[in-house]
Amino acid sequence: MLNKIFDYISKFMVLWVILAVGLGYFWPKTLLVFKNYTEWLFAFTMFGIGAVLHFSDFSSIFRKPQVIFLGTLAQFAIMPALGFIIAKFLRLPPDLALGVILLGAVPGAMASNIISYLAKADVAYSIALTTTSTFLSPLLTPLFIYIFARTFIEIKFWAMFFSILKMVILPLLLGLGINHLFKDKIERINKVFPAVSSFFIAFICGMVVALNKEYLAKVSFLIFLAVFLHNLFGLILGYIAGIFYRFDTIRRRTLSFEVGMQNAGLGAVLALKHFSHSTAIPNAFFAVWCIITASILAEIWAKRN
Repeated sequence: MLNKIFDYISKFMVLWVILAVGLGYFWPKTLLVFKNYTEWLFAFTMFGIGAVLHFSDFSSIFRKPQVIFLGTLAQFAIMPALGFIIAKFLRLPPDLALGVILLGAVPGAMASNIISYLAKADVAYSIALTTTSTFLSPLLTPLFIYIFARTFIEIKFWAMFFSILKMVILPLLLGLGINHLFKDKIERINKVFPAVSSFFIAFICGMVVALNKEYLAKVSFLIFLAVFLHNLFGLILGYIAGIFYRFDTIRRRTLSFEVGMQNAGLGAVLALKHFSHSTAIPNAFFAVWCIITASILAEIWAKRN
């Protein structure tokens, strides 16, 4: 019974994000008291994700490494460049331009695995791609931010590298190790971790809104337009990349989700730690929007199957 409740909590992540954003905007003080703990919250989120993964989930990476390589290439070739083009096209202020580029440079969202399942796409491929891009993110995320954003602000590559290592890779590995050692016990409560992770991502998005309440009134439409374009073209170009790679329809849909959905929670936390409160805004908006669009698309594709 409890597992079913936690499963529903995970599925309605977008609702918790919207509620947290509303809380952050109308009652910001309720969230700001926790602003010094965002890194720990995100680390626990990654630990929870690691705790529901198994070492067998990585087998496809070793069986067909070329397919994983192509998918990861699409992820990191499309989204950072797309963020830079959108920032230039919309003539965004430097802080928001950096936020959009940062959004493009983070790895794929773990939520894409759930979306791929709902769309009846290739879930194993989704998990392999998300995990691969996540493990590569300590190097590739700072690298692409440096390439595309150094004209806006000084980028401290190694500081970001170690932040991602501490917040993402180490907790993920710890979760994997705990699951491997205590598999039977973890299996009984494995629905708890995605549910708690959903709440923490929602909390981080609400925190970003609370920190930028006054600024949001001036730039909300511009940010939404940037996020809308980034997500739309990410989904489209991800699908087109699948056509170019000669993937079947199911795998094209999976790649579309992987490219079009970003780990915006990580982007928000990195922005708060290394840049500014306003740089985190596009990531908070994207966390909500990409789940809405992907859920609608998953419903359409599931019916077509």
